[in-house]
Amino acid sequence: MVLGVFVALGVWQVQRKAWKEALIARVDARVHAAPVALPPDAKLGPEVEYLRVGVSGVYDGAATALVRAATERGTGYWTMTPLRLDGGRLVWINRGFVPAGTTAAQAGATAPEGTVSVVGLLRLPEPGGSILQSNQPQADRWYSRDVAALAQKRGLGPVTPAFVDAQQEQAAQPSASALKPVPGLTQVRFPNSHLSYALTWFSMAALSLVALVFVWRRA
Repeated sequence: MVLGVFVALGVWQVQRKAWKEALIARVDARVHAAPVALPPDAKLGPEVEYLRVGVSGVYDGAATALVRAATERGTGYWTMTPLRLDGGRLVWINRGFVPAGTTAAQAGATAPEGTVSVVGLLRLPEPGGSILQSNQPQADRWYSRDVAALAQKRGLGPVTPAFVDAQQEQAAQPSASALKPVPGLTQVRFPNSHLSYALTWFSMAALSLVALVFVWRRA
């Protein structure tokens, strides 16, 4: 019984290793690819996450929200601003990192006027909050990029069920604000320890087998 459990866990980790390696290869290929159009809402799922897309529209800077972030630059916030695309579709853009102490109004003032073109990585929503803290919409405190809840809080109506982590932003009328969100900080490195986990479980299985043989011989 115990031997079978250890073997099953080892096999599962081998399968997870294959899945993780496929994910890493897919993401690595996508983050350096030429940008493509934003897929329709109906096709937004795990199979298109980290797809490099290009979108164009007008920011609603006044609707900007801040989401807690911990990055290589320290703790602060992601600057989430909705972008109204040329066809009327609304999509949230993570314009980048701003330091702790920044207000939503200050971050919103950094949004350019007029038409803006954004290239970035397509990401799926993060409903509810982080592992440690739940979002608090009533207090406008956000710990995850829950696009539906953000849109509801801002009274925006239907939004694309995904967001874009900006890598590049081009605007004819850049903001005069001295504050500039830092884009391009998407985490695209994934830990892959499944081989060591698999070896651990298989070792446990081998030790269990040795113990069973020892008990049987003693008997």
